[in-house]
Amino acid sequence: MQKMIKGANIGLASLSDNVGSVVMSLGWSSPTGEGDADVSVLLLDGDGKVRGDADFCFYNNPVVGNGSVQLLGKTPTSDGDEDRISFDLDAVPAEVEQIVVAASRYGGARFGDLDDLRLTLADSSGDSLVQFSVEDAGAVSACVFGELYRRDGAWKFRAVGQGYASGLAGLATDFGVDIDDDADADVEADADAAADADVEAEAESGKEPDGPRGGSADEPDGQAGSPAVPAPRAPEPAPAAPAGTVRTPSEETKPRARPRTARKKVTLPRAEKKTLAENDSWRTARLFPLSALKNDRERETRATSVLLSVMTQVPEFGRRLTAGFGAPAGRMETFTEVSLPHGDSPRRPDGVIRVERAGKLWTALVETKTNGNALKPDQVQAYTDIAARRGYEAVITLSNDVALDGTPLVDVRIDGRRKHKVALWHLSWAEVAHQAQMLIRHEGVGNASHAWLLRELLHYLQHEHSGCHGFQNMGAAWVPVRKAIDDETLSQGDPRATEVIESWERLVRQVCLGLGGELGHKVLPVQRAKRGTDPRARRAALADQLCSQGRLHSELRIEGTPGILAITADLRTRKLRTSIEVPAAERGYPLSRAKRLIRQLAAAPADLHIETLVEGGTGPRGTLERLRPEPADILPKDGAEISGFRLSLFKGMGNGRGNAETGFIRSVDEAVDRFHAHVIAHLETRGTRRPTAEPAEAR
Repeated sequence: MQKMIKGANIGLASLSDNVGSVVMSLGWSSPTGEGDADVSVLLLDGDGKVRGDADFCFYNNPVVGNGSVQLLGKTPTSDGDEDRISFDLDAVPAEVEQIVVAASRYGGARFGDLDDLRLTLADSSGDSLVQFSVEDAGAVSACVFGELYRRDGAWKFRAVGQGYASGLAGLATDFGVDIDDDADADVEADADAAADADVEAEAESGKEPDGPRGGSADEPDGQAGSPAVPAPRAPEPAPAAPAGTVRTPSEETKPRARPRTARKKVTLPRAEKKTLAENDSWRTARLFPLSALKNDRERETRATSVLLSVMTQVPEFGRRLTAGFGAPAGRMETFTEVSLPHGDSPRRPDGVIRVERAGKLWTALVETKTNGNALKPDQVQAYTDIAARRGYEAVITLSNDVALDGTPLVDVRIDGRRKHKVALWHLSWAEVAHQAQMLIRHEGVGNASHAWLLRELLHYLQHEHSGCHGFQNMGAAWVPVRKAIDDETLSQGDPRATEVIESWERLVRQVCLGLGGELGHKVLPVQRAKRGTDPRARRAALADQLCSQGRLHSELRIEGTPGILAITADLRTRKLRTSIEVPAAERGYPLSRAKRLIRQLAAAPADLHIETLVEGGTGPRGTLERLRPEPADILPKDGAEISGFRLSLFKGMGNGRGNAETGFIRSVDEAVDRFHAHVIAHLETRGTRRPTAEPAEAR
């Protein structure tokens, strides 16, 4: 792997033979685990400008350049997460001479608050080619990490590391993106209305207002050191006025404009129309029936055929699943039950994916498992050998299991003597369902027929008979470890504890996929390990903690929420705890802060526990039911400064290792869903409203 310094450039062809498609990853870490940024890509012509707004790729416009550039979203890593971008360089329009890759922060946050800013570039086989570390980002809210550009018909990479103090809007404007000046007026109006409500509430209580008109005491400022998560995609703050310039209040508070895009897509409503059936016994006709499925083999065959057929008919979906595997953007065809020669007996992979672009073929073999069945190493090894001999690019495994960093699901031998490299990738059925849900509920697809097809696929995958339910078994070590914790016989170094930690990590990642698909927001596990920590060593340390404390613990970062959602499973008490720490307002009377919190939790469960956080420890605590009539009971009696509040819900956890009604996995899913819906969703987070791109033709 080539390590780059700022300003250096290198030709991609000199690094690998497989650079027709590449994947770029941008990553960073944060001391608190809460720092984040948004990735954007600009396609520029020979004059260094976009050809139009559609050449600006960002979270509301994730696919540009006729599908040659696609944002793949965030992927958890051993020490945080990273954003991935797929580039089909062979398919980039001929008018595009340069591709700029940048990232931006929001809510006043700066890149100097993040650690280990880095860019990596990998070829279509997954081998890392380039690594570049941005060392001096400083107090900027946008940063160009690197760029791909053409020279004499070949693609090269340049390490840039250039900051933009004017933020995403300033960067986009410099490259010719049209800016909608009034698109965020509704955000400003909402902030003013909320502030008015706060002032009126304080006046009724006889207290002085917490802050000046137009602001709120519990609005996070997003600066370094603030315990609150910065508001995602909030408009960048206006630049400081030159000396002697006088601004009106409206000019001071007006958010910076956001880029617009010309894309208009179709999503399906959450609530279906009223049924025309006479009674509940009538079943809706489905494109993919499940009633005839009798055994695992039939489930695997049906699931593979259903998925591959929808991938070909809904290009946005097929491209979303294959772009991360190095597939080009082109005409896709899929096949099932293909017979391929292998020694004395032919092999029949469950499926084959072929993508044609400019006369070149990209081919992947697909091996599918359903209903919790494990992948067979000998099968995957055979398909990898076949793919290498026939010049295929990849083998894709698909099962209910979830892959973890540093722990491959299947160990495959790679013959180093072969010039042709085969990439081995894994997909969970939960990831497939997540991508379908994101498209039909939140991001949109090309037309209503595509949305309907994805809805039918999602109904199939989520049906109890499909066998495609994602991770649903904590493994053989689950029950023995629980029993050993009860008996106090579980000792450090026991490999069964590590197995439980791995299963817990898989479960947490699946919870993130499910919740993220429902919300349309990024939901990612927070990793607080030091950069470069070996994943196996990190899990071994967590296994030792499980042995000594008897608890499993994880944290989730949910976009647009005021804190980190913590999940703790206490195997000794059989209790699940979901909690969030909400920062207190910087201004205002302590009683005003307590009352404001209680008002936000008007619809929360009565058994919600509220705990006051003070400097160096905790203060009073109580249930919401007791505090509603007496909010002052939550205030420290010694007058200690309140730094925040911890909100927690407790419930019994399932004992079984599976996903049955009494299973542990289902109890975790239900606990997270309940806590988010009844607590987090009602917490006030100023400036976190996610703007929706308005099509240019609609104005």
